[in-house]
Amino acid sequence: MNQQSLQFLKELLETPSPSGNEGAIQKVVRSWAGKFADQVWSDRHGNLIALKKGATGSKSKPAPKFMMAGHCDQIALMVLHIDENGFLYVQPIGGWDMQILLGQHLTVWGVNGPVPGVLSRKATHLLTNEERNKVPQFVDVWVDIGAKDKKEAEGLVTIGDGVTVTLGFRPLRNELAAAPSMDDKVGVWTVMEALRLVHRKKPSADLYFVSTVQEEVGLRGATTSAQGILPQAGVAVDVCHATDTPGNDRKLVGEVKLGSGPVLHRGPNFHPAVFEKMSKVAKDHGIPIQLRGIPKGSGTDANAMQLVGEGVAMGLIGIPNRYMHSPVEVVSLTDLVLAAQLLAEFSLSLQGDESWILE
Repeated sequence: MNQQSLQFLKELLETPSPSGNEGAIQKVVRSWAGKFADQVWSDRHGNLIALKKGATGSKSKPAPKFMMAGHCDQIALMVLHIDENGFLYVQPIGGWDMQILLGQHLTVWGVNGPVPGVLSRKATHLLTNEERNKVPQFVDVWVDIGAKDKKEAEGLVTIGDGVTVTLGFRPLRNELAAAPSMDDKVGVWTVMEALRLVHRKKPSADLYFVSTVQEEVGLRGATTSAQGILPQAGVAVDVCHATDTPGNDRKLVGEVKLGSGPVLHRGPNFHPAVFEKMSKVAKDHGIPIQLRGIPKGSGTDANAMQLVGEGVAMGLIGIPNRYMHSPVEVVSLTDLVLAAQLLAEFSLSLQGDESWILE
């Protein structure tokens, strides 16, 4: 991976972005996109849009619009209560597995700076048999920041503050890497790396590279940004389940391996002509791909984008991801590079005269 691009990925993964509080990470994205786009702006929702103008547009006949999106928000926690002893009680932002969260090092992102803490409950020696044999709920655990009482805690933390597991990038063997919030900062990286790859080219269509917000709480940023752009076609980039670990039933979830290339999706959420064209681009450029079927709405930004305006011809590029929605999500850097190349080449292959009408 290009060293400049690797540093960008690390900055994304080291920057907090709980759903609804994505300002810090959008500054990182803006700094990157500003070097390569013709225009960069944010909307009222917090989405960041970078535009590479197409060569076919004119005042009388604007160029067609093609939108690429990855969501920058991450699953997190929110402080809801501070007790008299200074312990914090939290509830989830997005989908967490409590059994994975217990004992994790956390960071509370307070207005005066980050506050380290741990997610805790009674020691195993002190649990009753009933407590030991059930999965605790969020009301049964607390965040310990080391405060001596409520007054000290309230000087550091405010109700509504976001909380993340400790962030960071950890390289593994064979070009793999682990981090919290690979979902979906790797999607944002892929979209913005595609922008870097096309910035000296002359695309036919207007290309919109978008870092969306609040996907983890209802695909919200994709809905508003797509409504503002009104593209004719688009591609979302999100993680998908890698099934190359023990215990997965491939008859239900398919066969997806890390390091074997990005995943193209088929199903009612995805336009067959987009899939076919992207498959051809991959073949023409020697980019290995994997296939996955989703027989319903995908639960990604593609689902919201497809339904905007008169309908958007959508595709979905998946980044294979082990251990999704955990502090140790694992992806392949090779897959990221290939996904960005595929997205860039696909966007450049658009001639500007595609109708996308199904007949």
